Amino acid sequence: MEYRQARFVVPPGATEMILVRHGESAPAVPGVPFDLVDGQGDPALAPDGLAQAECVASRLVDAGIDAVYVTPLRRTAETAAPLLGKLGLTARVEPDLREVHLGEWEGGLFRIKVAAGHPLTLRMVAEQRWDVIPGAEPDDAFAARVRAGISRIHADNPGRRVAVFTHSGVIGCVLSLATGSSRLAFSRSDNGSITRVVVDGAMWHVRSFNDTAHLTADLVGG
Repeated sequence: MEYRQARFVVPPGATEMILVRHGESAPAVPGVPFDLVDGQGDPALAPDGLAQAECVASRLVDAGIDAVYVTPLRRTAETAAPLLGKLGLTARVEPDLREVHLGEWEGGLFRIKVAAGHPLTLRMVAEQRWDVIPGAEPDDAFAARVRAGISRIHADNPGRRVAVFTHSGVIGCVLSLATGSSRLAFSRSDNGSITRVVVDGAMWHVRSFNDTAHLTADLVGG
């Protein structure tokens, strides 16, 4: 009798989720804040972001995707648009998978503060918390809504494969919830990258993180 190492098989009724970080968005300019949607910065995609969206569509068009989700922020809808056009699908909006709210650092100011090495950014990394930023969304509240959004998509798509166009903070939170890692350990996914998670009720299986094989070197900064 021989017992070979078993390959992973998606459990019956589980949902395969392809989490796509949106393409690169427009640069932040001091003194010119992004437009806000419900208090959150809502920049459009930059030219490289549009190119990343096309690469994502080419990668996923034959992946057997049954449904596509976006968030209320337009950079996710713009990234999903080429794939939706190829598949003939209409995106569903999942508000709970919008990016973490950055409080007083919304509208592009977060990028500027990080680039300047503001002391709070160092504390944020040291404590693995977004909510050291003044007025930012409480960390536990962010995790709770991300869990709710993922669970709702799973409940609506048992046994299906879905593409979810979302944000780096959300992807990091999903993997933290799945693995028990520190909160920001997976928060730096690349624009246009693909992360795969299989959701089987309370069990979340991480299958891959930050796959950029479909992007050329100039689109991932390499």
